[in-house]
Amino acid sequence: MLPLLVAVMAALYACGSAGSTTRAAPAPFSTTYVLRQGSSAAITPAAPAGLATAAPVLKLERVNDSRCHAGAVCVWAGYISFSFTLHQPDGSSSSFVLSDNMPNGVASISSNGLHFTLQGYEPRQVPAKNEPAPDYQVSLKVSNINSP
Repeated sequence: MLPLLVAVMAALYACGSAGSTTRAAPAPFSTTYVLRQGSSAAITPAAPAGLATAAPVLKLERVNDSRCHAGAVCVWAGYISFSFTLHQPDGSSSSFVLSDNMPNGVASISSNGLHFTLQGYEPRQVPAKNEPAPDYQVSLKVSNINSP
């Protein structure tokens, strides 16, 4: 009876493992992107040779600069924040906001297997009271969750 049980168990194991596929974890990557308001960048980590995959697209939707302008009288210092949308190849999307000084804000976030960290922005100085808003450039480090 025991040899029959062992043979059945071996057959079940063989059937179960034959249909399963092992998926390799993506290679670690980390890239810094520089975006202007309204611009986008494809998040393109190195894909395995011969494998074409669609990449998610990151868009800087809006820059919110509520900092006190030079020459103005303000009751609070204000902050600058950056609103992003991550568009997935399947058509879904998610949004997030990054800031290095917004109350209850964050300078980094993880979403859909990727980690986003605000690296900086230009220009850093606050525009004068009657100056138009500058054309901000935002530096954002993007890495996969597996990266060190």
